[in-house]
Amino acid sequence: MWKKFRFVGLALVLSLSLLLAACSGGDNSGSKDSSKAVGDQVDWQITGIDPGAGIMQATDRAIKEYGLDKWKLKQSSGAAMTAQLKRKYQQKDPIIITGWTPHWMFQKFDLKFLKDPKNVYGDAEAIHTVTRKGFKQDNPGAAKILDQFHWSQDDMGKVMLATADGKKPEEAAKEWVKKNQDKVKEWTKGAKKGNGKEVKIVYVAWDSAVASTNVIKTVLEDMGYKVTLKQVEAGPAFAGLSDGSVDAITCVWLPVTHKSYWDKYKSKLVDLGPNLKGGAKTGLVVPKYMKDVNSIEDLKAK
Repeated sequence: MWKKFRFVGLALVLSLSLLLAACSGGDNSGSKDSSKAVGDQVDWQITGIDPGAGIMQATDRAIKEYGLDKWKLKQSSGAAMTAQLKRKYQQKDPIIITGWTPHWMFQKFDLKFLKDPKNVYGDAEAIHTVTRKGFKQDNPGAAKILDQFHWSQDDMGKVMLATADGKKPEEAAKEWVKKNQDKVKEWTKGAKKGNGKEVKIVYVAWDSAVASTNVIKTVLEDMGYKVTLKQVEAGPAFAGLSDGSVDAITCVWLPVTHKSYWDKYKSKLVDLGPNLKGGAKTGLVVPKYMKDVNSIEDLKAK
């Protein structure tokens, strides 16, 4: 009798477990309600960054090119966007963001770029170092270091991740420089000491830009230069370089992201070439748990 009762009880527990599993719907999309269209799940909203960024302009074009009439691009900032991503990711809620690599969020979270069959965002880009005209003549030592500055996506990722984990950008940069003196020696080879000569560097508030700017600042200061940093949006950065009020920038994304600014000001600027080749990419990004969304075309209202 006891064995029979135990068997019946086990069967009831098993049935209840199966019922609960069925009620859960077996949702593997990460959405609270995967039966809804992806647009309904995220209120037809793409979480963006500051309005002057090239990726925001590209996303406006993507909305038109793909006929995403119901979608809205929300302006915020890089920090606000990643904070929102973190909150949604922890709950496995759906979210669509304007994203780019190199960025520490790809090391922290399991993310994917949505396919872009119309190639609105373009192919992989390079990150260039650009100076004002005449800077090489005015400050040949610093110009040589900036010209020889180049590193990998992995190098940049280590600095960004250290910053994301709570270290100040200056501290993360100094630690990386200390551990990578072989690379630093390549950048400074043949360059004259600064002896207090001033270098004004401008940058935008992208994590990749913060990393490269603080690393090159550390290197220049170790060589005896007095470095002043100024954070602005892309438009004022290019304007400042063109009128000579600042000397250099290490975070120009070409040929797509900063194309409009480059085309406008290039006659007054000097491109020293890429400091990071081929690893830079922009586009729309979602967590990989959003399994039913793999292309920008999947965002169309049905």
